Amino acid sequence: MRKITGIILFNLLAFTMGFAAEKPGSVQKKAAEIQRSVLAIDSHTDTPLQMIQKGFDMSVRHDPHKEYSKIDFPRMKEGGLDGAFFAVFVSQGPRNAEANEKIRLRALMLFDTIGSAVARNHDLAELAVTPGDAGRLKKIGKRAVFIGIENGYAIGNDLSLISTFYLRGARYITLCHTKNNDICDSSTDSTEHHGLSQFGYEVVQEMNHVGMMVDVSHISDKALTDVLAFTKAPVIASHSCAKALCNNPRNLTDDLLRAIAKNGGVIQMCILSDYVKTPLPNPARDSARAAVRKKFRDFDGLSDDEMKTARKEWNAMNDQFPQKLATVSDVVDHIDHIVSVAGINHVGIGTDFDGGGGVDGCFDVSEMGNITLELVKRGYSKNEIRKIWGGNLMRVMKKTDKVAQKYKLTCRCNG
Repeated sequence: MRKITGIILFNLLAFTMGFAAEKPGSVQKKAAEIQRSVLAIDSHTDTPLQMIQKGFDMSVRHDPHKEYSKIDFPRMKEGGLDGAFFAVFVSQGPRNAEANEKIRLRALMLFDTIGSAVARNHDLAELAVTPGDAGRLKKIGKRAVFIGIENGYAIGNDLSLISTFYLRGARYITLCHTKNNDICDSSTDSTEHHGLSQFGYEVVQEMNHVGMMVDVSHISDKALTDVLAFTKAPVIASHSCAKALCNNPRNLTDDLLRAIAKNGGVIQMCILSDYVKTPLPNPARDSARAAVRKKFRDFDGLSDDEMKTARKEWNAMNDQFPQKLATVSDVVDHIDHIVSVAGINHVGIGTDFDGGGGVDGCFDVSEMGNITLELVKRGYSKNEIRKIWGGNLMRVMKKTDKVAQKYKLTCRCNG
C-alpha cells in the first residue's frame, strides 16, 4: 500500500511541478489555440425548441440568464464550437395510429424549422451530413448544423420513416426518451419489453442498413445490451455520463462503458448538472420542481402552447430556487473516468444545451473553451483533445456509413 501511495504522490508532485513551470497565461493561450484548431462538435442540443419560439433569431447573441437560450450562431463562434447536432425532439405520447401520424408531422415541422433557420443565415451556417462537410465549413468560418432525432417515437411503427428522415439530413436516432415506446424500454420507466422489442431489433437493423447512427442515451441497461449484441455498426451515447460518479438512472455503468468501447462506439459526456453531480438536498426546490413536472405531465405529449407555458414556469422555478450547479471540473472528472474505463478513443461531448445542459463555468456555448482549458490543465494532449471534441464521433459516423455501404453493395450483388 505504501509503495502505491508513494507512486501516486510522486506522479502528483511531478504533474504539479510541471504545471507550475507553465505560466497561467501560457496555459490559457495553449487551450485557446487548441480550441481554434480542432474540429469541435457537440453531439446533442435541443436548440430547435428555442427556434420554434416566435421571434427567436439564431443570428443574434442571446443572454442565457435572461432569455434562457444556450446556443446561437454568434455564441457558437465565440465559444469555438464548429458544429452541433440539433435535435428533432418529440416527447412521448400515445402509441396508436392517430398519435403516430401527429408526431410524424411534428418531426417534419422541426426539420423544416432547422432548415429555414440555416437558410436565413447562410453566411453563418450550413446543414452538414458528413464529417467532410464539417471540416469544409470550419475552413470557411461557418458553423455546421447536423440533425439528430431524439426519441424513436418519431417513426411510430413505420420503418420506412428511418430512410425518410435520413434523406432529410438526420444522422442519428435516440431510440427512446424518458418513457418506453414501441422500440425499447427507457432507463426512467418501468420494464415493458425487457430491453429491445421485436420491432426495436428491426429498427436497429434498418438504421444499420440506412447509415443512421444508433443513439443509446436514455434507453434501459438491458436495451443497451441488446443493441450492442445485435448492431453491425458502432453506437453513440449522444449525451450520457458515468454512473460511478453520479448515480443517476440516465448514466452508464462501467460495464456498459467498456461494452460500448468494445463495440467501437463513443460516449458523449453530457453537461446537464443533475447527471454530472448528485444535487445537494434542497426540499423547497425539489417540491417546486416536482409540482411543475406534475402539472405538465413530465413534459410528455404537450402541445406547442403547453410547452411554451411549461418552459416559462420551469424557468421561473429555476429563478426562484436556483440550483447549485456542477462545475467544469466535475465535467472533466467524468471525462477522466470514461477515459480510464473505456479509453481515449471512446469519449466525446454532448452538452444537452437548451434541454437542461449547463454547468458553472460552461453555462452556455460561449464558454465551451473552459472545458478545453481544464483538459489542458490536466495534461491532455492536443491530439487527445481533438478526439474528445469530435474526432471520435466523426470516426463513428464514418464507420456507420461504411457499414451501410457494405450492405448496399451486398444487396446489389445479390440482386
